[in-house]
Amino acid sequence: MQVRAIRPDEIDSVRDIRARAFGPVPDDLWARRAEMFAPSAEAGRQFAGFDGGEVVATGALYAMTQWWHGRPVSMGGVSSITVAPERRGSGLARTMVTELLERCAAFGHSLAVLYPATTTLYRKLGWEHAGAQHHVELPAEELRTVAAERVPVRRVGPEDAARVAAVVGRAHEDARDCGPVGYDEPRWRAVLALPGLFSYLADDGFLAYRWADGNTHLEVAKLVASSERTLRALWAIVGSGSSTAATVRACVSPMDPVLWMLREREHENVRRSQWMLRLVDASAAIEARGYPDGVAGSVPLLIDDPQRPANSGHWRLEIADGRGRLERSVEDPAAVRVGARGLAALYAGVPVSTLRLSGLLGGGDAGVLSAAFAAAPFSLDYF
Repeated sequence: MQVRAIRPDEIDSVRDIRARAFGPVPDDLWARRAEMFAPSAEAGRQFAGFDGGEVVATGALYAMTQWWHGRPVSMGGVSSITVAPERRGSGLARTMVTELLERCAAFGHSLAVLYPATTTLYRKLGWEHAGAQHHVELPAEELRTVAAERVPVRRVGPEDAARVAAVVGRAHEDARDCGPVGYDEPRWRAVLALPGLFSYLADDGFLAYRWADGNTHLEVAKLVASSERTLRALWAIVGSGSSTAATVRACVSPMDPVLWMLREREHENVRRSQWMLRLVDASAAIEARGYPDGVAGSVPLLIDDPQRPANSGHWRLEIADGRGRLERSVEDPAAVRVGARGLAALYAGVPVSTLRLSGLLGGGDAGVLSAAFAAAPFSLDYF
């Protein structure tokens, strides 16, 4: 199989394989998806695997950032991994994902994230479960009663992509969030052009929602703000639909402030979509990430990463003043041993005790690792 980037005028060439793999897509929906794919195809980020001129596999690699303790880290969003049904089990998925990992490195991404259809394949290639997208059902009437002042809010569209990206990014930075992704401007333009998605912008907040189930429910795709005043005002906009919608389904952080604004909170219906993380360039990923204030220390590491040999070997991790550094080191028999999966889980805040008991980390004195990488990662986007 030969893997190459497809041109924008070749997007329709992958329609058949995706229909056979995931089900037919109506013409109008495919046209909208093709429009969404176009910016990444123009950037050489939509891929297909060809065998004798026939498309037998596909994959995509989106240009994103991921926020870690309030700092954006360059990230490749791996998506749309598809193999022709008659060719499944022949190693094509592994070949495609391996190729996308190399393309991640070539594009300069230090992280790679994906939503897995199967865990086994991605674990074999160094990904590990790191966080989730959380969907919670809230009574619309409860949101209507959220006390809020009015703030200046306006409808926004594709022409506001740059401003939306800046406001959303600032909200994640201010909250020192871990896990949410940031879109580039072309992707934001495509998102803001989606039919049926209603988007609003305040000076320090953003809201996007749609109606669902015959307009009996509201779905909040994203709601973030840097101030309590704006956060309350945006949730009040959602709650104002309570005369029509009985339930609001919202994608939120598990620690989202709105959950502490409700009058009643006896039980919740939560759906989680797991995502997996991989470090593509370990040194760059460590340096770009943010870390908690007041945590400092030095730990020798021995990393084993067969798929990315540049990550393997002896290193010394230094944490101080909210910054991290991973530098080559001489061999140290007391080094903490970790593979690609364990390194990804550590980066995402999985405690050292969990990693030791699951066999993902061993040896040495892990020292400040749990405190340095402490995180409760989440995502507000599926890709």
